[in-house]
Amino acid sequence: MKVELIRFTPEPEKLIAASAKLCYSKVGIDEILDGLNEERVSRFLEMLMELGHESPIEHVSFTFGVEGVSRVLTHQLVRHRIGCSYSQQSQRYVKLDQFEYIIPPQIAAIEEARKLFIKTMEEDQKAYDKLVEILYKENYDRYIKEGKTEKKAAQMAEKVSIEDARYVFPNACETKIVFTMSARALYNFFRTRCCERAQWEIRDMATEMLKKVREVAPILFKNAGPCCLNGPCPEGSMSCGKTSEVREKFNNL
Repeated sequence: MKVELIRFTPEPEKLIAASAKLCYSKVGIDEILDGLNEERVSRFLEMLMELGHESPIEHVSFTFGVEGVSRVLTHQLVRHRIGCSYSQQSQRYVKLDQFEYIIPPQIAAIEEARKLFIKTMEEDQKAYDKLVEILYKENYDRYIKEGKTEKKAAQMAEKVSIEDARYVFPNACETKIVFTMSARALYNFFRTRCCERAQWEIRDMATEMLKKVREVAPILFKNAGPCCLNGPCPEGSMSCGKTSEVREKFNNL
């Protein structure tokens, strides 16, 4: 898994503080940046978090590039819709001559399970290749009969063939994605996906994302993380029972 923070709003904490300053004082827009040193920025952000006033943090956003993850992960990721945008590598337009795949740790740890998993992935690739071959011939001949040039027929035949052949690929198939989230969306994302009860792959990604944003906005994301970081676990009987360990982990992230 590779997680990179590729872009973010410049001076994110100062911008949030300026927005909060406008909400709580008589200053005009020409003055909202005046006097916002590190101490005052920190004070404004802490006040916002204490009040639960999260709308000002929507003004900043963070764009991540992620690769080496499965479609299991991205199917979960794109459920986060508010304040989020996604661009994922397409299996419809990108022909996978040899698809990469993610092996879950517990499968990788058991030799019999690992061998079965890898064999299944290899069979999926063979099925995909054969389907592309069969569909390509049928589609190419059809486009030629319709009067397309050889070059155009080849382009169109490959595209429409891989479009349907991809159905044999598993959730384990590796993918790449670029996505942008507002700071407020990230807070919600970290609450749910950094939790020990989250699926292991998206939890690992969320933790790496939190590390990245803390580097560029340490005040803003100081208290970001799973719900139990700043209060009681909301999971009730479903709790992982590791609150102290989780708090230590994220306080020392």
